[in-house]
Amino acid sequence: MKNILQKVDFFIIGLLLMILLAFTFPYSAEYSRLQLDSFVYWGISGIFFLYGLKLNLRVILEDLRNWRLHILIQSTTFLLFPLLVLIVYPFIKGTNYEIIWLGCLFLSALPSTVSSSVVMVSIAKGNIPSAIFNASISGLLGLLFTPLWMGIFISKSSESLNILNLISELFLQILLPVIIGVILNKFFIQKINKYKQIISWFDKLVIFLIVYKSFSAAFLDDIFSALPIIPFSMLAMYTLLLFFIVYFIIYKTTTYLRFTRSDKITALFCGSKKSLVHGSVFITLLITDTSQQSLFLLPIMIYHSFQLLFTSYIARKMAKQES
Repeated sequence: MKNILQKVDFFIIGLLLMILLAFTFPYSAEYSRLQLDSFVYWGISGIFFLYGLKLNLRVILEDLRNWRLHILIQSTTFLLFPLLVLIVYPFIKGTNYEIIWLGCLFLSALPSTVSSSVVMVSIAKGNIPSAIFNASISGLLGLLFTPLWMGIFISKSSESLNILNLISELFLQILLPVIIGVILNKFFIQKINKYKQIISWFDKLVIFLIVYKSFSAAFLDDIFSALPIIPFSMLAMYTLLLFFIVYFIIYKTTTYLRFTRSDKITALFCGSKKSLVHGSVFITLLITDTSQQSLFLLPIMIYHSFQLLFTSYIARKMAKQES
């Protein structure tokens, strides 16, 4: 029983509970006294301020020499993923499921995860400094590339999206807190390390509230009536197929380029991951219609759940092989 509980990802269970709560007791700003919108807004800024506090620029700069690995991971994250989704666009364009495709594009344009990538690389005995470098840089590059990819298609279907306003919002709500955090890193890094467990739960709490708020709007507007079981199953299969295609391409590329074992592990785990944290945050800025935010969150939630389970299994298997 203990071993089973250790394998359970309580974060995923928490996400499912938030969806159930949204279905049972949906949140509406019209009748609720809770200032949930304000809490989510400042919570997002808080997440990225703490993210900046954890960034050590000295460690990041020291790993710049491993440029082949870095280019492979970042090009996979922000080029290969979106291109694999764009291939499907001609078959989806103009259909009722185009918005679901946009959700897959949103997934593909997101940066890599930070903590779980480093943890998996550590378990598998890969290149940890390079994992930290790429996870950190990916989060920063995502502030540029995710809105750019989405802006190409959302601007066609939503007149309310203003790229200049979006960039200014991203700067004030996300990038500025990161910059302030980086500046204060040397003063607070010991405190951050001491209370990292509490900080981790703060991140999760904000994500839970974003998911609850988005799915509440979706259930109130009956948005899921347009997503029967068959399209949902196809969406789940497509997101899993996307993972395996990218994972296979990275494996073959690192083998062809004769990467060391540790660098190959880092490329596999950092290059195939997508961040639910960034996805939950960006969705509040990119999609103004709260009832549709849940459709954009669905692919990343499916992908996130699977990537944690699969990479956890692979990381432990690699660790045993190395031992």
